[in-house]
Amino acid sequence: MKNVLEYLENSAQKYPDKTAVIDPDGQCSYSELIARAKVIGTVLAEHIQRHQPVVCYMDKSVSCLQAFFGIVYAGGFYTLLDPSFPQERVNQILNVLQPAAVLTTHAYDAEVEKLGENQNLIYLEEIGGDINEAVLAQRRACAVDLDPLYCNFTSGSTGVPKGVLVGHRSVIDFIDIFTERFGITNEDVIGNQAPFDFDVSVKDIYPAIKTGATLVIIPKAYFMSPVKVIDMLDDHHVTTMTWAVSALCMLIRLHGFKYKVPGAIKRIMFSGEVMPIKQLNKLRGYYPNAMYVNLYGPTEITCNCTYYILDKEFGEDEKIPAGIPFDNETVFLLDENDHPVAEDGIVGEICVAGTALALGYYNNPEVTAKHFVQNPLNKLYPERIYRTGDLGSYQNGLLYFAGRKDFQIKHMGHRIELEEIETVLGNVEGVSHACCAYDEARNKVVAFYVGEVEKAQIISRMKETVPEYMVPNVFKQMESMPLTKNGKTDRKALFQMYKEGAL
Repeated sequence: MKNVLEYLENSAQKYPDKTAVIDPDGQCSYSELIARAKVIGTVLAEHIQRHQPVVCYMDKSVSCLQAFFGIVYAGGFYTLLDPSFPQERVNQILNVLQPAAVLTTHAYDAEVEKLGENQNLIYLEEIGGDINEAVLAQRRACAVDLDPLYCNFTSGSTGVPKGVLVGHRSVIDFIDIFTERFGITNEDVIGNQAPFDFDVSVKDIYPAIKTGATLVIIPKAYFMSPVKVIDMLDDHHVTTMTWAVSALCMLIRLHGFKYKVPGAIKRIMFSGEVMPIKQLNKLRGYYPNAMYVNLYGPTEITCNCTYYILDKEFGEDEKIPAGIPFDNETVFLLDENDHPVAEDGIVGEICVAGTALALGYYNNPEVTAKHFVQNPLNKLYPERIYRTGDLGSYQNGLLYFAGRKDFQIKHMGHRIELEEIETVLGNVEGVSHACCAYDEARNKVVAFYVGEVEKAQIISRMKETVPEYMVPNVFKQMESMPLTKNGKTDRKALFQMYKEGAL
């Protein structure tokens, strides 16, 4: 295989009338999905060249998935841009991408002003007509497995988000192994929690399309009301949940499963953050016979590089392993001198090699060269690795996550640079100095700042610039910041004062 469209075409041939994807507003069969994707692809081929980016400016939905595959049929790659993002973030992403076209619907007419006047806007409602198989075949004939498929944006330390560009080969390599390892088949119903601009959704979309399973899209808004989420899981007989830890924990904390325990769930996989044992054990109380899998890995290696199938009960003082590498991925630790770390209990930086690595950061060669590098252990031939910036250690043959090497964090399932939050906070009028820390135990971003501005004003201003999940949860007003002997903000001292309740 060299193109994910082969997943769709194989399933449409085997299961033409089966429901491929469903959301609260509609559904489509595999034959309808492929037909609509080809119509969209035919129209888009008049607007874009191969390898060009196309933005989907919409929430996740059946129509959105049809648009994704339409973009691929036209030879382009897709990025979902959330209409709820503030103007500044929309501008930043558009500036990086310079998309050839923007697909949207009239449901977002109120938000579309954020896109500016120079975008090639195409409304899905207005796309129709016949499929031009000759044009699509021409685009397909030029395809290679290293063609870009999607670009998901993560936080950047300079304040500008980074676009992680992932190719067809990386997704195919990972999804083939993922579905086989966890036994996902056409009999499964996959309950999608993750937004389509978050790489966890890749583990929903492509396992479903590859195997001929049904994908159930649960809207983001439903997670404000766990009853709606539980009803969707139950009504559609969802068997598989591959969710961010924060979403699972929220459902547990809001007592969703006390309302109802959907009976078909047999597979619960989680990633994005460390799963709290207390919440995990509550979940296991509802589903004692389900398969539980801890998945680890950043966006840059196409979802995950290691997994651990939970085979025992964990006490609240224990850590869940990140586990062992997926087939065809090499995961290893390097110390500060780029020497390999193999001894149990010794911490090193987690590095990854293999075909599941992303192509790099779109339109950002400097940052790509910094993180996607030659393997320092191999002096004989080119071998690209990704340095995750995560720390880990081994114990009895299993990898354990040990925190961040820098100030990058995982919060609410999203990867965030604390420095980006500091940049935005420092730009708020009235703030003269800002520093952020992450209280992992309480899952809170803590902001320390010098200035006379009130907390409410800071929150209001930040929400104009960054997504809500990047706005700090705790604000501490300081007269001045503690400094190290080198004159830098003493982050350790600040956080220690906070933990001791001195602030």
